[in-house]
Amino acid sequence: MVDAFLRARRAGEALAEFPGTIPETLVDAYGVQDSAIAEWGDELVGWKVGYIAPERRDSSGDDRLLGPVFRRNLQQVGDDLRIAVFAGGFGAIEAEYVLRLDADAPADKTEWTPEEAAALPATLFVGLEVASSPLATINQLGPLVVVSDFGNNNGLVVGAEIPQWTRLDDAALRVESRIDDVVVGTGGATTLPGGLRQAFAFALSRSARRGRPLKRGELIATGNATGIHDILPGQRARLVFEGHGEIVATVEAAGAAGTGAA
Repeated sequence: MVDAFLRARRAGEALAEFPGTIPETLVDAYGVQDSAIAEWGDELVGWKVGYIAPERRDSSGDDRLLGPVFRRNLQQVGDDLRIAVFAGGFGAIEAEYVLRLDADAPADKTEWTPEEAAALPATLFVGLEVASSPLATINQLGPLVVVSDFGNNNGLVVGAEIPQWTRLDDAALRVESRIDDVVVGTGGATTLPGGLRQAFAFALSRSARRGRPLKRGELIATGNATGIHDILPGQRARLVFEGHGEIVATVEAAGAAGTGAA
């Protein structure tokens, strides 16, 4: 399973079906993810958080999941920004609020409340997650499959800083998503179940329980703030963060190692 996903990602190719037996639990799926991270050969720079619908949760009780973000597909906002999705696979954009840890999380703390998370030094940015996998049915098959393939992530774009975020009410953070100048979603931090702080607390807790306590400099994409919006190579994404700038990107087909085509 791991080898099949990694081969497809490295070649920029699609998979016709899930390559093997779907893990039975989230713990098993994270085991698959850990094996893939070890074999991928790129620096881990952060994590995306995804929501798990109540009917799709397992005995762990987790209402969210984590997927890795790697250095090769981390970008800063700039002119002629290009992002890559797997042609024939799954491809979407997600408006994100992205936290950067400014201190190590205590390695022995495995449970965090939203209030405790907000007290840990961190800086907030606007962002765009490239949600993409070689497997077109990844979201239909559910969170165990999503976790198994890097959390359905193929990149993260980080934009402008949102100063003093802990003093802001989540309702003050609003964003609109557009594809080819058509509005496809509106929302903001209140779209995230429990808000930014709850997503941050989950990332801290689950990472520590996995033996991967979060470190200074790591990034956390807290979840889709306007929805998951399917997108194809050749289309153009534009995220408008109220009062905090925009992110504009052109979509390409993934080439070697899942990056944009040469």
